[in-house]
Amino acid sequence: MERDHQFVGQSTAFLDAVERASRAAAVRRPVLVIGERGTGKELIAQRLHHLSPRWGEPLVTLNCAALPETLIEAELFGHEAGAFTGATRARAGRFEEADRGTLFLDELGNLSMGAQERLLRAIEYGEVVRIGSSRPVTVDVRIVAATNADLPRMADAGTFRADLLDRLSFEVITLPPLRAREGDVVELADYYGRRMASELEWGRWPGFSDPAMDALEAHEWPGNVRELRNVVERAVYRWGDENGPIGEVVFDPFASPWVMPSPAEPPLSRPAVQPETPGTPTSLRAAVEAHERSLVLATLERLRWNQRKVAGALGLTYDQLRHCLKKHGLHQGRG
Repeated sequence: MERDHQFVGQSTAFLDAVERASRAAAVRRPVLVIGERGTGKELIAQRLHHLSPRWGEPLVTLNCAALPETLIEAELFGHEAGAFTGATRARAGRFEEADRGTLFLDELGNLSMGAQERLLRAIEYGEVVRIGSSRPVTVDVRIVAATNADLPRMADAGTFRADLLDRLSFEVITLPPLRAREGDVVELADYYGRRMASELEWGRWPGFSDPAMDALEAHEWPGNVRELRNVVERAVYRWGDENGPIGEVVFDPFASPWVMPSPAEPPLSRPAVQPETPGTPTSLRAAVEAHERSLVLATLERLRWNQRKVAGALGLTYDQLRHCLKKHGLHQGRG
C-alpha cells in the first residue's frame, strides 16, 4: 500500500507537534503519540524513527486493534512450536524483529491487561520470553506508541496499567485535529488535488472554485486529514475537467436518493390519522418545505449567518443557498 510521508501544513499547532517529534527523535526513550483518527500518528512515528540514530534499522508496526486479544501476545513476543493450537513452528515476535530499531504500537489502548504486563517487563528489562519458552531473549527496541484513547482516564479506571503509562509517557506528542489547524485545509486540499490531477494525467491543475473551497473550509472534518484526502481526490476524479475549477465537493460518498433502508428498520405501515393543529403542514410538500426552512435557519444561526460557511455545511453552492434564503424569506435579523 502506498504510504504518504509528506507533512503538509503551516499552522502553529501542527508545526509545534512536528518540531516536538523532531527533538524527541534523537532520544532513546519511549514516546506516546496522541490524536484523533486520521491526524497522522503513524507519520509522526516514522519521523521519530527516520530522524533517530536507529534510522538504518527496522521500523516494525503492530496495530493492536487489528488482532484478537488471544493473538496479540504471540505477535508481540513470539512463540515456540506447539505453544498453542496451530503453532506448528517457532516464530519470532515483533520485539525480536525490531531489535536495534523501533517498534510502533498503534491503537495501544486495545492491549489486554496480560499483554500490558508483559510489555512493561520488556521495556524495563529489555528482555522478552516467547510463549511456550522459559528462555528470555535480550532485545534493544525503542517504543513509539499511539492511541486516540484517554489513557490517564483508563489508568484511573483500572483498565490500563498506570505503571506502564508512566514508562511510555517520557514524551507525549498530541496532534491537533484538522479543525484546529488554521489555514491548513487550503494547503492540504491543493496538495492532494494536484497529486490526484497528476495521477489522472491532467495537463494542468485548475484548483477549486471559491464556493467549493468555502465548503471545504467550513466542514468539521471528523476524520481529519485522511477524510480530507478522500474528499479532495474524489472531487477531482468526479469533476473530470481540467479546464475549469472544481465546483462540486461530496463529503458523504454514501449519500444517494436510492439508498436502501436498513434491515433493522421496521416495515412501513400506514400512519394513524392525527388531528390537525395550527401550524402543522397539511401535505408532504409543505412538510418538506418546513423542514428545509428549519434546517437552513438553524445552520445560519449556528454559523453566525456566514453564508459561505452555511453553504458548505449544507452541501450547497453559494448560489443555491441564496435562492433558498430568498424562497424562505430568511434574512439576517429575521426568523
